[in-house]
Amino acid sequence: MSTNARTQGARQFAVGTPLGDDVLLFHTMTYAEELGRPFSCHLELLSEKDTVVAEDLLGQSLTVRALAANDSVRYFSGLVSRFRQLPGRDGLSRYSVELVPWLWFLTRTSDCRIFQEMSVPDIIKQVFREFGFTDFRDAMSGSYRTWEYCVQYRETAFNFVSRLMEQEGIHYYFEHEDGKHTLVLADDIGSYGTFPEYDTLEYHPDDATMRDREFVTSFDMEHRVQPGSYAHTDYDFKRPSTDLRAKIDQSADHPGGDLEIFDYPGEYTEVSDGEQYSAMRLQEFHAKRRIATGVSDARGVAAGRIYSLVGHTRDSLNADYLVTSCSVQAVQDSYQSGGGGGGDAFTCSFGAIPADQPFRTPRTTAKPLVHGPQTAVVVGKDGEEITADEHGRVKVMFHWDRYATGDQTSSCWVRVAQHWAGKGWGTMFVPRHGHEVIVEFLEGDPDRPIITGRVYNGANRAPYDPKTMGTLSTIKTNSSKGGEGFNELRFEDKKGSEQVFLHGEKNLDVRVKNNRYETIGNDRHLVVENDKWEHVKNDRDEIVDRDHIEHIKRDMHLTIDGKRAVKITGVTSLIVDDDVVEEFNANHSTVVADDAYVKATNVVIEASDNVTIKVGDSFVAIESGGVKIGTSGDIVFEAGGAIEATSSGNTVVNAGVDLELNSTANTTISAGAMGEFASSAPLTLSGAMVNIN
Repeated sequence: MSTNARTQGARQFAVGTPLGDDVLLFHTMTYAEELGRPFSCHLELLSEKDTVVAEDLLGQSLTVRALAANDSVRYFSGLVSRFRQLPGRDGLSRYSVELVPWLWFLTRTSDCRIFQEMSVPDIIKQVFREFGFTDFRDAMSGSYRTWEYCVQYRETAFNFVSRLMEQEGIHYYFEHEDGKHTLVLADDIGSYGTFPEYDTLEYHPDDATMRDREFVTSFDMEHRVQPGSYAHTDYDFKRPSTDLRAKIDQSADHPGGDLEIFDYPGEYTEVSDGEQYSAMRLQEFHAKRRIATGVSDARGVAAGRIYSLVGHTRDSLNADYLVTSCSVQAVQDSYQSGGGGGGDAFTCSFGAIPADQPFRTPRTTAKPLVHGPQTAVVVGKDGEEITADEHGRVKVMFHWDRYATGDQTSSCWVRVAQHWAGKGWGTMFVPRHGHEVIVEFLEGDPDRPIITGRVYNGANRAPYDPKTMGTLSTIKTNSSKGGEGFNELRFEDKKGSEQVFLHGEKNLDVRVKNNRYETIGNDRHLVVENDKWEHVKNDRDEIVDRDHIEHIKRDMHLTIDGKRAVKITGVTSLIVDDDVVEEFNANHSTVVADDAYVKATNVVIEASDNVTIKVGDSFVAIESGGVKIGTSGDIVFEAGGAIEATSSGNTVVNAGVDLELNSTANTTISAGAMGEFASSAPLTLSGAMVNIN
């Protein structure tokens, strides 16, 4: 065997490897590609060396060169993902090699992470770059909404970007060069181009006499029944009454062509987005409504390229087509002679759709589901204890999130389930930083978390030890910020020690718009450390069945705007250690059914007009102009000592009958001026001796 017989330079197919020229020789290739899917390329290579090892090739770039029309070249470039040595043949070693795009390597890594406030194209590009892949090109023309929250959850990076692209109607294909392949992001007809030297494909049935040219030797069109409309809807809690239904109709003119697909949820909150998704979903079905399949030996047929078919016997099939898939079989003849490859073969089977039909990759990559609840830790702004929005939503950090910074950027706003949630009424307990909460996911969707509960843990212990105080139930809060205070409503259910305990760290406000009833089976103790203020806007009734004791250690001020009536059926006792001052701005009447007794060192009764003491028809009237004593009976003055009556004016004593002045000793009547005794009847002065001077 000559060395020249085992080179590739003049052959139809050749493979370039990092091992050097002609160390590995092309023998066969099976290549398959499809829009929106990674290509695969299986090579069988020959070599005069049997010492090639996997470490020399795994992860390395290999490129297959195929000579094409008009001296052009088509390349098939990829990275080695599999390597195997096969049994040798004809004195040569055989090796099996699998080539894949760089995108395939994303199938070998998985993660859990969160993307926020990004569009799907931006997420995809970020993932590519983070793994060091930059051989991609953006040929998209569509606009894409910003996702508030998007989670890669327990899935490979490949599955993650694949399902996002499928959902947004994005797909891709590959452009190959010598030593390189480029992923092209596409979303409409403007994203594709033609293959150099192959913009037109001529149809000609398989004929051995025409083998010196490249033709499409087989081309058939298949028609399928597909839905005629797509509808879906969703729900936006911020606008709960908003109708988010979106629907698009493109029915076919045959029975069954108007059937509808309906789905929920649509994963959108704007009707315009829903309409765009409806169109994409229907296009996804309609991309399979008319499918062409063909066979050709043309070496420029590739997925993601547009071709014009000409020469078909059915004129309606002569049109422009987008190739959506192709499968290539290539064989190089034996290296046992120096021939130029007369036994070489190249066959391409392909699938295509009319170029005017939008293509959407089928949504076959499943979105991961979260099976059951998880727990997470509430996080928020540094220096705060509570971070919430107007809806009571909070931010959380999941235990699986290795990239979270533990602040308000760690997640989207997460709704919090409450026991009641009415229109302006219900319960409200906002989880605080550091709380461990139970998170569930609507329909298992990791993009739609909702907090449904809270749990204690080793750092956040229950306020009471449930092991020893299991009968205690409580709602106990913590003063914020800083703690060191609390409000609490606690229930003790221990038999014989039942208790309801209420504690307010500062204020307690009770508002009852109608009646309030309070029944206490035993004692009530009330301690007010400062002032007590009470305002009863209507009547107040109070009944004490037994004693009523009040102890006021300082002053007591009582103001009554109306009447005061006090009735005591027993004895009343009033002891005042200091002065008593009573002031009445109108009349004052005291009625004593029995005796009234006043005892004092001095008693002063002062009136601006008169003071009258009256017993029966007897009275003593002390007036501002004099004093009157009146009675229908006798007036008797008795004194153990002297009785002295002094007047600065006249003193007149009148008697309707007799006037008698008696004394057991002397009686003296004197006048500073003239003295006169006069009588209309006889006047008698008698005594043991009468002296008239």
